[in-house]
Amino acid sequence: EYMEKHAVARMIGSPPGYIGFEEGGQLTEAVRRRPYSVVLFDEIEKAHPEVFNILLQILDDGVLTDAKGRKVNFKNALIIMTSNIGNEYVREFILGFADDNGGENQPEKKAMREKVMSALRQHFKPEFLNRVDEIIVFDALGRRELQKIVQLQLDLVQRRLSEKKIKLAVAATAKKLLATKGYNPDYGARPLKRLIETEILNKIAKSIIEGKIKEGQKVVVDAQKDQIVIK
Repeated sequence: EYMEKHAVARMIGSPPGYIGFEEGGQLTEAVRRRPYSVVLFDEIEKAHPEVFNILLQILDDGVLTDAKGRKVNFKNALIIMTSNIGNEYVREFILGFADDNGGENQPEKKAMREKVMSALRQHFKPEFLNRVDEIIVFDALGRRELQKIVQLQLDLVQRRLSEKKIKLAVAATAKKLLATKGYNPDYGARPLKRLIETEILNKIAKSIIEGKIKEGQKVVVDAQKDQIVIK
């Protein structure tokens, strides 16, 4: 949303005489009303350079003046910025060296993180990086983390079925199969979500429409011959 130069006006508000002046800025107005906020900028590397000038002022002074001349205090706000810069090095590490135990002291992991930091230094100006309190390189999702995500996604399915008074029971073998089939180091947890929708949600929905599953019944999800089976 902030790839164009004029998008800066959306953050701090339009100048007097321009459309949207009365509305205030998306960023300044939100923090002015709720000073204790968590502000997330996703894929910050795609933002226009003028946006970074605004962020520099926030990170340096902790105060930003909006289009109406009001000073907005950011000192109680937490600014989080995510970036995909250096992602190719993380993927290389996953395919070549990663294991489920992590291994924080692995030389390969340290080398990977240094490559990511080098890519950041090439893309962002030093004055911007110097004002960031901490830079965290996230590890890719492993199979153990994916198993936890399986349970979280199944809890959401159960919540939806509860509206129809239908109980859901998922066997451990089915959870393991979902985690295995849904694991993709390149795409994270998104394939898993689609897999649960296809293999469980859609099949249950079809059975409800056909009258095979009714209110008050219990649905059992199991794994047989590398396939998800619903009973």
